[in-house]
Amino acid sequence: MSMVKTGLLIVGAGPAGMSAAISAGQAGAPVMLLERSHVPGGQLIKQTHMFFGSEKQYAATRGFDISEILLSEIRKLPSVGLYLQSTVLGIYDDGVVTAEMDGKYVKILPDAIIVAAGANEKSLLFPNNDLPGVYGAGAVQTLMNQYGVIPGRSAVMLGAGNIGLIVSYQLMQAGVGVKAIVEGAPKIGGYLVHASKIRRMGVPILTSHTVKYAHGKDSLQAVTIWRLDENWQGVPGTEREIETETLCVSVGLSPLIELLSQAGCEMKYVASLGGQVPLRDADLRTSIPNIYVAGDAAGVEEASSAMVEGRLAGLAASLGLGYGIPDYEAKRADCHAQLESLRHGEMGGKIRSGLAQAALAI
Repeated sequence: MSMVKTGLLIVGAGPAGMSAAISAGQAGAPVMLLERSHVPGGQLIKQTHMFFGSEKQYAATRGFDISEILLSEIRKLPSVGLYLQSTVLGIYDDGVVTAEMDGKYVKILPDAIIVAAGANEKSLLFPNNDLPGVYGAGAVQTLMNQYGVIPGRSAVMLGAGNIGLIVSYQLMQAGVGVKAIVEGAPKIGGYLVHASKIRRMGVPILTSHTVKYAHGKDSLQAVTIWRLDENWQGVPGTEREIETETLCVSVGLSPLIELLSQAGCEMKYVASLGGQVPLRDADLRTSIPNIYVAGDAAGVEEASSAMVEGRLAGLAASLGLGYGIPDYEAKRADCHAQLESLRHGEMGGKIRSGLAQAALAI
């Protein structure tokens, strides 16, 4: 079997991976960008809402339009190759990476790697949580925003973080009757601007509540919710049944770190970043010098932060490969300034604390 050699291998063509490919490609580095899906963009292609942030993070632009902007930039770069339906299988001690590309088993030998594999959805345990009609929020976004299919005529959302709030609003825009948003924490986790839109449309947001039971024979028909005490235990006698065809579960994301773990990167559990994450330095280099991380695989944040991290990792990896980058220090400083701005304030406090825990000692 022949070996494919490249300068930089990027795993995942979501917001972080595409941004990393652009900054590395602009430096002239040869890049292989592998994406397991049949389309690039990751979470961006599901996101119909307009982004916050600054002009540099495409503020006031919808997620699926940002994906097209990034893709158009990649197509201008002759040193970047984008490979769809290509799944990276492993990273080994000798530096070889294996992948399934277009139905074939391929070995790749890169000089450096950026893992931008994203995250997967967490779930929640309760009786009948496997009934048809119980979805993850990402699955609902895929159905509606990619394929134009509503999951049902009515819905209950479990989780009042940004994803839960945004998807609830998108469900209502599609004509689905959202009965309630149920949140286990004592306060809403997402931005209040999203919550205010929901409340203005008459949808209750029930904090300190969770789902106790899902009802149905062949598909979901109703859910029983109940109140939680200060120890997150259900309070008997507070049960309430809500008829619904859909239960959308939005209880957080877990970084996809299997490749990094297999490669031997030093890992740490950091709850505020979503779970196990690799330790990394200020430029997103892991404990293995030629392996970098960016986006949700580094710790779950917003897509705006993922794009900036991707640009930063692409710059650092290109410099490490020996490619001269005009104004490198200014570009690096700009990325750090953007990340600091995105992580400011009370909402960014948990992220800042998590990043401090995940810092690689050098």
